[in-house]
Amino acid sequence: MPARDRGATHVADRVVAKVAARAAGEAVGPLPPGAVRPRATVTVRDDVARVRVHLDLDYPGDLGARCGRVRDRVARRVTALTGLAVRSVDVEVERLVPRPRPEAAAGGAR
Repeated sequence: MPARDRGATHVADRVVAKVAARAAGEAVGPLPPGAVRPRATVTVRDDVARVRVHLDLDYPGDLGARCGRVRDRVARRVTALTGLAVRSVDVEVERLVPRPRPEAAAGGAR
């Protein structure tokens, strides 16, 4: 039976959002204490996804480069796992979380 006669597959927006959030977490890496895991919202129309990722990032660091990695990773993973084209990935940094100072993390002197 030809593929066009077998029906269609629809991936729910909430499933695409979970894929996007997971991919964002992979791109960000380990978060400092107090940071919230990335979350995403997605709108899909005509097999094209628009993604908005909300995340906390540790600071200081190169925020622009990290957001670029998130955009790239999310777009690639959503396309690979869902078959949807990704028109845009907007990254919203909700909060900057200071990295613990090395002496504080090691229980250093006060």
